[in-house]
Amino acid sequence: MGSTTRHGTRSRLGGEPVALARASAPSSPIRQMALALDHDLRPLPPRHVLAGVVHVPNWLGLDAQRQLADDFLAWALPPAGLRHPRVPTGHLMSVQAVCLGWHWYPYMYSRTADDTDGAPVKPLPTSLIRLACAAVANTYGADSAEASAYRPDAAIVNLYPDGAKLGLHQDGEEPSDAPVVTISLGDRCTFRLTGVDRRVGPFTDIDMGSGDLLVFGREHRRIFHGVPKVFTGTAPEGLGLPRGRVSITVRETGFA
Repeated sequence: MGSTTRHGTRSRLGGEPVALARASAPSSPIRQMALALDHDLRPLPPRHVLAGVVHVPNWLGLDAQRQLADDFLAWALPPAGLRHPRVPTGHLMSVQAVCLGWHWYPYMYSRTADDTDGAPVKPLPTSLIRLACAAVANTYGADSAEASAYRPDAAIVNLYPDGAKLGLHQDGEEPSDAPVVTISLGDRCTFRLTGVDRRVGPFTDIDMGSGDLLVFGREHRRIFHGVPKVFTGTAPEGLGLPRGRVSITVRETGFA
């Protein structure tokens, strides 16, 4: 399958590639993460925010966060690297994104970075697949139908530099109803939820910090959600990230 789309429209202009500061460049090429739920992990009890929506503060310890941060710097490099996606109206999104497994751009999936250099999308690391599977098992239960059936094949990794935000939207391009897994790194943020059939209030706001996990699925798989605020300068020291917040959102697309 080459590409798929929900709306069938996209901007005639491409995305805008982003080069991170030289000081942030990784010291090694892309690798498979030897990522584990490490010894400094001190997760707090899961919070069942809404039906099918679970927030786990401190899910990843600092060692695991540093590994993910280092890999983000490698994923961000071209080809098929970090860029500002452009919506069909021509507006550039304030977030910067790089994709793994499948390349997403509003509102389409492809195997190549069609909105920038056209290069093949970087593979989804098996270690990130394992991490996402662990997230679903930890939140819904290892014996749950979701954990048994979950087959993630794509990740959208967003960098929120100073002032960036993400408007309310649905993750609706994927045919799959499998849960969406989001891991937050760096600065704290307000993660906002509304409902599956509305993008107006009342809102359910979650304070997400570095290492936090959020999983949403079941009746709220296609809930409207966004990030209206990132709190600059709140990241733990020594993560090795650029200024701002990084979110790693892993999905099962349902595409062949």
